[in-house]
Amino acid sequence: MFKEIGKTAVPQWLFTVYPPACCRGPWESLPDEYKDMLISEGERRLDYPFPSILATDFMEFGRTGNRGRYEDKLFARLTALDALVLAECVQHEGRYLDAIINGIFLICEETAWQLPAHNTYIRDAPQLLLPDVTRPIVDLFAAEAGAVVAVAEYLLREELGKVSPAISILVDHNLETRIFTPYLKEHFWWMGDGRSHMNNWTSWCTQNVLIAAFTRPALPVEIQKAMVEKACKSLDYFLDEYGEDGCCDEGAQYYRHAGLTLFNAMEVLNQVCGGAFGGLYREPKIRNIASYIRKVHGAGPYYVNFADCSPVAGACGVREYLFGKQVGDEDLMGFAARDYQAKTLKEQIDCQEHNLLYRVQSAFCHREMMEYRPVDHRLPPDCYFPSTGLFIARDKRFCVAVKAGDNNDSHNHNDVGSFTIYRDAKPMFIDVGVESYTKKTFSPQRYEIWTMQSRYHNLPTFGEEAQRDGEEFAASGVEYELGEEMSRISMDLAGAYPEKCVESYVRHVCLEKGKRVCVTDTCAGNREQAVLSLMTYEKPGLKWIDERTISQKYGLNSPVCCMDLGPAGCCFIEGAARAETEEIPITDPRLRTAWDHNIFRTLVTFGENRLRLVIPEDC
Repeated sequence: MFKEIGKTAVPQWLFTVYPPACCRGPWESLPDEYKDMLISEGERRLDYPFPSILATDFMEFGRTGNRGRYEDKLFARLTALDALVLAECVQHEGRYLDAIINGIFLICEETAWQLPAHNTYIRDAPQLLLPDVTRPIVDLFAAEAGAVVAVAEYLLREELGKVSPAISILVDHNLETRIFTPYLKEHFWWMGDGRSHMNNWTSWCTQNVLIAAFTRPALPVEIQKAMVEKACKSLDYFLDEYGEDGCCDEGAQYYRHAGLTLFNAMEVLNQVCGGAFGGLYREPKIRNIASYIRKVHGAGPYYVNFADCSPVAGACGVREYLFGKQVGDEDLMGFAARDYQAKTLKEQIDCQEHNLLYRVQSAFCHREMMEYRPVDHRLPPDCYFPSTGLFIARDKRFCVAVKAGDNNDSHNHNDVGSFTIYRDAKPMFIDVGVESYTKKTFSPQRYEIWTMQSRYHNLPTFGEEAQRDGEEFAASGVEYELGEEMSRISMDLAGAYPEKCVESYVRHVCLEKGKRVCVTDTCAGNREQAVLSLMTYEKPGLKWIDERTISQKYGLNSPVCCMDLGPAGCCFIEGAARAETEEIPITDPRLRTAWDHNIFRTLVTFGENRLRLVIPEDC
């Protein structure tokens, strides 16, 4: 998609859209309340004690597996620098320059910019305990650190130059040695070779390398051309693995690091190449990538999630809006604008974001976002993404999602066939998400972590046998139908389990719109009794009923187990021999962002070979 354009590209200057601070008109024209908030956030960091980063902090990941303490310090430095730079751009009195210079020098003095968790030269190889300063690694956050200091220096180049030309020289030197030279001379796996599997690293790293490169006015033209060509090749490899349906196999949360970083990489390329990439925004695949985030929205703050994605994947904002604008998707623009307008001004400023370009984009698009009047809100259409096997159906009360596919997704969980259900914007049957990343998360011991296992998804277990990871462990016989009155999907999950564990396990999920959701599981040839796990946010009240009126009303055969989920509604279960609930503590900080109290797993033992769940709209 990019290759031919890249060969003839003639790079030009990048940031005509986002002028430096010395161009006062655009900065002074920002809304007063927005400027006041930027100044306030900068003032809070005037005397900011930038955290020190020691060699022992870097080594902690290799020694204990903890990556959070190092990353917290690193990201705090970047976000503080961002706030100081934006405050100076707005106020423009030199008040923040000393603190900004401190931040730039400290970041440039770091021994390495890559994370300890990424300190390796071979993909999936063990990480080195300490960085080798003679061979810089360009990972996600080395590239992002480079982009941050590059944009900071670009925005305040004139002002910093009046203090000392050494500041810009320092930034240029670090970008050349840590980013540009290794980018052009080394091959990192995320760059792509036509064989290795790509993920969000490709577009994310490429975006930030391009941002850093095209803030450098003295970068030789031949180097600029080489960077454009290499970036185009990488993005082609990235897009080759994306389905035409635009589905991000890493989930909604990673759309921000995949689809949206692809968008910003395209924006840079299009600007520096004189609009040569503009036609890409009309490509169906690019349009589908853009609209994916709206299609996988569940209800309220919740998204349809799988793999390492959190159900609370974050509100949309300026980048989604701008992507929608470029592809001509008014539904996406309205979706993003509603989210943005619902935030407080402080949330819109979002000082936790450590990519300075994103915050500059927000500043210059703020007024447009606030004045945008979305078209009438409408539900996204029911959809099926063939590339991942993701099915989503909705009516006014329910959002039902089922994931077919296989267990070889990026950031994979063993979750083939699992379903999630939201009712009236409340989580009913959930996908838990993932705990804070540690060394174990991306190791051969990954599937020892409970959140990765099928037994903690809405899936069956046969004795000790659960789903396995790998492309060969997949759903088969997938059939689906999307309709105005009913949408449904069915599949056989036996292939996701070890051989001979179960002959067949057919799951059929149906949303009868305006009426109910039905999940019917039928198993055959299983050596061990099937036990279905049902994961819920609300504590279920279990009650066995044998009332003819209930059975007739919902078309069930008695006896029936009623699972009362309080504000989320109720579910009737037919065909169960027994059911019991266990409480699962939620103490991990990452999980706590989605679930503010403990969650529950109900184990439902099959009575015979068929289990049926009915979730009525009127219960």
